[in-house]
Amino acid sequence: MPAIIKNQAIVESDYQWVDGEIDLSTNNLLLPLTTYIAHQDKLSARKDVGIWLEAGENIEDAEAFVSKLPIVALNFPAFGDGRAYSSANILRRKFGFEGELRAIGDVRRDQLEQMVRCGFDSFQMADGQNLEKSLAGLNSFTYNYQGSIDRPEPLFQNR
Repeated sequence: MPAIIKNQAIVESDYQWVDGEIDLSTNNLLLPLTTYIAHQDKLSARKDVGIWLEAGENIEDAEAFVSKLPIVALNFPAFGDGRAYSSANILRRKFGFEGELRAIGDVRRDQLEQMVRCGFDSFQMADGQNLEKSLAGLNSFTYNYQGSIDRPEPLFQNR
């Protein structure tokens, strides 16, 4: 399992990212949305299975069951592709998702602060990214003026 940043620490991932044939007897699976939907009758009672979505997939397709999942991973296929930010915001604000929200794919240190503000709490960094430096970068900003998922009240209301 890969090392990830989760809740401000570097840890080994609890989940096995599956893309292709699956063995439903395996624990701690992270499945493509379409695979989860195809096997939903067998998986809905399990507490160790989550989903991952490609940037172009519709997050609303998961609305009916996402609140029961322990983890949702959103793929960033390229550094400049921000569609997963919107999906994260929908998951947290509209669907009230409280589980782990993981960024996967081309995830780089420069994006982490904004990802946290959209509701991500774990990150599987792109190849070549230094986990220690990325973790340190999460604490680069002390205050943000605008409200967000992680701090709903804007800074000026704290005066």
